[in-house]
Amino acid sequence: MLLLAIDTSGKQGSIALARAGERSADVDYVELIETAPLSGGTFSAQLVPQIAALLSGNGFTKHDIGVFAVASGPGSFTGLRIGLAVVKGLAEVLNKPIAAVSLLEVCVFASGMQGKIMAALDAGRGDVYVGEYEIPATAGSLPREYMLSKNEFLSHAKGWTVVTPDFVLAEAAGAAGLTVSTLAPISAAVVAGLGWRKIQSGDTVTPEGLEANYIRRTDAEMLERIGS
Repeated sequence: MLLLAIDTSGKQGSIALARAGERSADVDYVELIETAPLSGGTFSAQLVPQIAALLSGNGFTKHDIGVFAVASGPGSFTGLRIGLAVVKGLAEVLNKPIAAVSLLEVCVFASGMQGKIMAALDAGRGDVYVGEYEIPATAGSLPREYMLSKNEFLSHAKGWTVVTPDFVLAEAAGAAGLTVSTLAPISAAVVAGLGWRKIQSGDTVTPEGLEANYIRRTDAEMLERIGS
């Protein structure tokens, strides 16, 4: 099955074309066909032409796409809106399922680690997007995603393994005595891998149900989080 994955969450983005589920012995296997970078600030002008070029360059048309995976956040408001709008339009026309993928969950997936894992991404202005995961998941353990100041993050992450593609956050976490795994930059290729797993488990959304996951912190949520 042909899978198209898109990540427009940051200053730079990417799209990936992959074959998914075509190995009978390994239904999780995703074979990357090609990726293409997207330059920040021009997603709206680049995205549709780049998708068309990626498809045609590999002998496909949009009608060959079987499923979509898209980074739904957290990240740039403008970038996310552009990526999600394009996926919504294509998925609606083609009547294909969409896997909405959290970038924090992508970090955990890319790390391949198990246990109490805390994903961290730079949120700008001294804040950090944080995701708490237990791998493998246990009964009653649900992922939690929220935002903290950098100092709050360093305090709250004690007892967790921190995974992040951000070198500055990784360095700060290491200096604070935390266990850290520094990841390669997240790309649409990794979004494709996690997206396919979600699709297999039935964790998909319709174009109407596709929403951005901006993650914002209210005072009440912050007090509850620090007190827990």
